[in-house]
This record gives sequence, structure tokens and C-alpha cells, in this order.
Amino acid sequence: MSINRVVISGNLTRDPELRRTQSGMSVMSLGMAVNDRRKNNQTGEWEDYTNFVDCTLFGNRADSLAGILQKGMKVAIEGKLRYSQWEQNGQKRSKLEVVVDEIDLMTQRNAQSGSQGQYQTRPNNYTNQQQNGAYRAPQQPGYVNQQRAPVIDAASSVYDDDIPF
Repeated sequence: MSINRVVISGNLTRDPELRRTQSGMSVMSLGMAVNDRRKNNQTGEWEDYTNFVDCTLFGNRADSLAGILQKGMKVAIEGKLRYSQWEQNGQKRSKLEVVVDEIDLMTQRNAQSGSQGQYQTRPNNYTNQQQNGAYRAPQQPGYVNQQRAPVIDAASSVYDDDIPF
């Protein structure tokens, strides 16, 4: 058995390119810059290295996101690796790319500025407001939470003796 899953987050390096196959299926190509940190053995300091990753998105989702995604936006993607080989001008070429299954926009257009290219960070899904020692998700308009989160009493604690294994 093998597992082929990729999860990365980074910034788009170029505006997405949308095209169609002969059968009419939408194909969007995007490039991502993903940072990595390594310790330099000579200086002992951590340094950032950028990896450039080609990504491809198919179908209706490609059509929908073509007008939204722009160079510089921060996104997170989940997908699978695909290796391709072809011959171009007598030379063998190959590439490794990510075929996107899920995409999450981590920045959005700044509605107040009205100009392109300016983005703001999207707020987190969960707040860090504590209520009786427990974290809770923010309430959305029109949403009624049917279940209450268990309240954890900060005064009580769990010891190893209480665990049955």
C-alpha cells in the first residue's frame, strides 16, 4: 500500500492560468512558494529556503477560483503528487506537480481599499476567549449551537492513578 497525499501552504507566485482541454474541461495552473527552514552548519543560524511548487486544479472549482486567486495570496492546498514526462524540441522533459483536491484561501481582498493586490489575513476559525477554562467557537449569525461544550474545571486535575491502563 502507498499513500500519496500532500498538504502545503504558501503564497501564489503568479496569477493562475485558466485553460480548457479539447473536451471542455477547465484546467488551472498555479505556482506556489513554500518556505522551509534549515540550520546552517557553518554559522549555526536558521535560514529560510524557498521551494517552488507547480499545482494544477481541474473542473468547476478551477472556473470558480480563476477570478479570485491572484499572485501573492496565501493559500493552503491538499492534493496528490503527479509525475509527468514529455518530449519537447527533441529533449526529454519531466515535472512533479500537485493535483489539488482542496484549497483554502488564507487571505482575502481588502474590501475597504477597493484596489487590487491588497489583502488582509482572514480571521481564525476559533477564538482564544476562555470561558470557564474551555475554548469555544465563535457564533455565526443565524447559527444556534445545539450542543454545549463540556466545561472543564481548572481546579480539578487528572493524575496517572486515575487512568485505567
